Amino acid sequence: MKLEISGVHFQYNSVAILEDVCLSVQKGEVLSLVGPNGSGKTTLLKCINRILKPKRGTVLLEGENVQGLHLRELAQSIGYVPQSSPASLALTVFDTVLLGRKPYVDWKTGERDKHVVFEILRLMKLEEIAFRMFNELSGGEKQKVLVARAFAQEPQVLLLDEPTSNLDLRHQFEVLELVIDMVAARGLSAVMAMHDLNLASRFSDKLAILKNGRVYAAGQGRDILTSQNIREVYGVEAVIYDEFDRPHIVPLSIRK
Repeated sequence: MKLEISGVHFQYNSVAILEDVCLSVQKGEVLSLVGPNGSGKTTLLKCINRILKPKRGTVLLEGENVQGLHLRELAQSIGYVPQSSPASLALTVFDTVLLGRKPYVDWKTGERDKHVVFEILRLMKLEEIAFRMFNELSGGEKQKVLVARAFAQEPQVLLLDEPTSNLDLRHQFEVLELVIDMVAARGLSAVMAMHDLNLASRFSDKLAILKNGRVYAAGQGRDILTSQNIREVYGVEAVIYDEFDRPHIVPLSIRK
């Protein structure tokens, strides 16, 4: 499903957080949003998912404005993984992932809903903790469960806010590889807010660098992850190496 963001502007009170953001993601693509803290990455994801309403601009799914979608249609179209897990969720892992089927359930869950959940748990190697309580899990385990819940929605657009923030190196790769496999296999569009530039470079088709709520640069990693852009956006001197046909950033020092 094609996602188009056109002229999105959002502000809290009189403070502009996003200004004239224009981006597009095609079916089968992964777009990573990168940029310093406070650059607007999370706010943009929330505007796409209608958690926040832009002051101006539109978010279109296959040409249809998300503001006009019924909540159930929206939940069937967009899966969202927040940056942090719920403070308290007294459910098993299985039931937490099963919540992802809510947009499809009228009265009670059916056999297909359970099958979808078990398949997602298998793919994400979560079977062994399927009947543990969500509240008892580590931060990294909780993050993987929330990603699994979004997959269980069978969305056309997947939004992930720092999906690897609580994961160790192995599990970062596991989750991101699963994301790109799902995108390719199911023809999804995915948008990820990322802090790690090298992970974003490795696992994205396109990147958008946000600075002060605006799109500073957008395109393929090799075109926009340059020493000059890193210097101007992050205030860090860095060298860029080409590894596996992707740019790899090595920070050297804070810009004086």
